[in-house]
Amino acid sequence: MTVRHTRRAFLSAATMMAAALAATACGSPQDTASGGGDSAAPVKVGLVYSQSGALASYGKQYIEGFKAGLDHATKGTGKVGDRKIELTEVDDAGDPAKAVSAAKDLIGKGTKIIAGSTASGVALQVAPIAAQNKVLFISGPAATDAITGANKYTFRSGRQSYQDVVTAKSFIGDPAGKKVVVFAQDGAFGDANEAAVKAVIGGAGASVSSVRAPASASEFTPFASQIKAAKPDLLFVAWAGTTAPAMWQTLDQQGVLSSTTVVTGLDIRASWPTFGAAGSKISFLSHYFDGASDTEAAKAAKAKIPGGTIDLFHPDGFAAAQMVVRAVQEGGDDVEKMVKALEGWTFDGVKGSMTIRAGDHALLQPMYQAKLSGSGTAFTAAAQKSLTGDETAPPVTQMKG
Repeated sequence: MTVRHTRRAFLSAATMMAAALAATACGSPQDTASGGGDSAAPVKVGLVYSQSGALASYGKQYIEGFKAGLDHATKGTGKVGDRKIELTEVDDAGDPAKAVSAAKDLIGKGTKIIAGSTASGVALQVAPIAAQNKVLFISGPAATDAITGANKYTFRSGRQSYQDVVTAKSFIGDPAGKKVVVFAQDGAFGDANEAAVKAVIGGAGASVSSVRAPASASEFTPFASQIKAAKPDLLFVAWAGTTAPAMWQTLDQQGVLSSTTVVTGLDIRASWPTFGAAGSKISFLSHYFDGASDTEAAKAAKAKIPGGTIDLFHPDGFAAAQMVVRAVQEGGDDVEKMVKALEGWTFDGVKGSMTIRAGDHALLQPMYQAKLSGSGTAFTAAAQKSLTGDETAPPVTQMKG
């Protein structure tokens, strides 16, 4: 990947365990319900996410998606039964300490549902607070695998790292005997990506090696030569920063993009011009892009999201609102009942069928292979293949608390 999406996307693959699926239950977030509780008092929901800081653009999409999802799930009323969903938004600026402080403040004021967490580091600090105070926490775009199974009170409304890597693996079919090269920058960022690919794709039988470049590198021809010499069946590119355009241009000019399957992550639309002329030659793993699905929820989101274009993290916010409404419908003010209502629940989200796995709260969901056509700011994305929630399901992890 070429921007911050990758930085969060592959942080904890080393903890993956053997896969198994727990039972699921079906339901619709638009079903009418009494809302539970003993009064018509508002339901307080705290949204702690990045309004500013490095991931502000992700946070903006999240909150737009949340408000569209709330409108959809409550049929435009903003209420569950007679109870209004009262939102309090707090900016954590991507700072875990600010997020923890905000969560504690909201809990002290009687809030029993916290949602948000744009950054993985934030989510990992808020999750224990939810368990300590026995409140419901629905993490947002934060992709770290460690959120899954963090504790019984913690859920997620977005995808996780493992689902990204499995989608990348799908580009080469059976990995057994295949050669995979990871091209990444030196440092923790590159280390995490390389480790994830080795764990997931290498663990499925592929031979995984890497070509690493200094973060300060500005000349990429030597690295392109190393990659061509390796003759990989798959080149996985994990890149962040301002050198991305030059890197992609060099890989294209040196014939790397035409000699093998090159996969990276498709980030938010604003990042697409980064790929330049190389964009149409790259295979993308994708969490979501506008037009990837044609569900009723997607249509509802497009109708409410400013500009009418669904971007990468709008579905995460939309699903979070659906989960909040479900929790209140079935649990009222009882957090234990909220948890039970969400565990094993299957619902129709923007992406399609979504299932909250009961055993560890993984969110099983479709993922996509995508291609770009056009160029620069005129790029458009199209799905080449959709992978089901079962096909991208992460291994079941032991619930920690």
